[in-house]
Amino acid sequence: MIVVAALYQFARFPDYVKNRDTLINFCKANGVKGTLLLAEEGINGTIAGTREGVDAVVAHLNSMGFDNLEYKESAASTMPFMRLKIKLKKEIVTLGAPAADPTQMVGTYVQPKDWNDLISRPDVITIDTRNDYEVMIGSFKNAVNPKTDTFREFVKYAEENLMEHKEKPVAMYCTGGIRCERSTAYLKAIGFKEVYHLKGGILKYLEQVPSEQSMWQGECFVFDQRVAVKHGLEFGSHTMCYGCRMPISEEEKLSPHYLDGVHCHHCYSKYDANHYERVGERQKQVQIAKKRGRKHIGERTETRGFFIRNP
Repeated sequence: MIVVAALYQFARFPDYVKNRDTLINFCKANGVKGTLLLAEEGINGTIAGTREGVDAVVAHLNSMGFDNLEYKESAASTMPFMRLKIKLKKEIVTLGAPAADPTQMVGTYVQPKDWNDLISRPDVITIDTRNDYEVMIGSFKNAVNPKTDTFREFVKYAEENLMEHKEKPVAMYCTGGIRCERSTAYLKAIGFKEVYHLKGGILKYLEQVPSEQSMWQGECFVFDQRVAVKHGLEFGSHTMCYGCRMPISEEEKLSPHYLDGVHCHHCYSKYDANHYERVGERQKQVQIAKKRGRKHIGERTETRGFFIRNP
């Protein structure tokens, strides 16, 4: 079994450039692959490896000063990454608002068991900070969808839609918590008085809150081989389109515009014929390699029909 670990922590890390090579060598020595983002403000990413390998890397991160990681694990039958990448960034989750500094201030954390009571209050505005394609397959009851394509667009959304509500309580949530660390810091920085966010994100809520008590509707998109999960973090019913990386339901796969490994109804007319010819040929070569028991260089790791692009 392969352990897949998603982790992040906002913490002052001024030596992030100098520590990159050391961390790369340590991960390689322990057979750990994946992608990590390093910045002066902290660390964010997903790694995978054996139980021993992942534990060793996490212990190494602890020794580097990341001893309060927000950390979640899942399992995979095969390694979901082809290689290791450790990138240097200005931000570990990009909002583009310098005032939004989670090391200085964030919203009030709300445990999953207390979340229903908060968002049931008539005076609370509940906002989904995820992108529109994520919200499309599931959200909390009565939550506002900002309809953003990228997290950077949240600043414009707030400026145009939230400024008149500065005195109202705002409850925010995202998949695992990291985007809300940034977005709640941003709202606090621009003068919002009462800002909350779901501790551990939707994933922690789905893990801890029984389905019969849940206010979650639909499934939760995740950025790994599961595509989407439901209560208890069980596999959801969605797969992913290779062409546009949108989550696709079983019903949507019945569309005449869906072609496995090539395009779906979201993107079938987005590119020209040459693009689809190249993608179709790539998919053909992947299938040929699979029949021969080989792994094609462009192949995505397959789990329940989902292909996760190898970083």
